[in-house]
Amino acid sequence: MKNRKELLRTIKYVLVSASAGLIQLGSNALLEWIFGKSTEGEPLHAVYYAIALTLSVIWNCTINRRYTFKSTSNLKTAILLALLFYVFFGPFSYWFDHYLTAKCGWHWFFATGLNMLINLALEFPYQRFFIFRNSIDTNDLAKKEPAAEESEAE
Repeated sequence: MKNRKELLRTIKYVLVSASAGLIQLGSNALLEWIFGKSTEGEPLHAVYYAIALTLSVIWNCTINRRYTFKSTSNLKTAILLALLFYVFFGPFSYWFDHYLTAKCGWHWFFATGLNMLINLALEFPYQRFFIFRNSIDTNDLAKKEPAAEESEAE
C-alpha cells in the first residue's frame, strides 16, 4: 500500500510539474507578446525567463503542497524554500539552455524540454525529502482518506 501511495504521489508530482512547465512557457510567450520578442542572450530574455520560472515555481509548489504532498506546512515558507532551489538551479538552467541552443544548435523546444526533465528529477526529491519531509499527509485531504488498513481489507 505504501509503495502504491508513493507511486501515485510521484505521478501527481509529474502531472503538476507538467502544468507548471506550461505556465512557464505560456507566461514567457505572454511577456514576449506584451513587451516584445527577446533574443537569446539579451538581458530582456533573462528577465522573461526569471519571471516565467518564478511563476512556474509558485504554481508548482502551491499545488504540490496541497494535492501531492497533502501538507499543512506554511505556504510562504514552502515557496521560499522552493525558490531557494532556483537560486542555484535557475542560473544553471539558463546557461544550459543557452549552451544547448547557441553552441550545440539545439532547437529551443528540445533544450527547454531537457531542462524541465532535469528540473523534475532534481526538484521532486528536494520537495519530498526537504521542504515537505515532516508534514506529508497532514492536511484535510489526507485526513479524509481511508486508513491504510481499511483500504487493504477491501
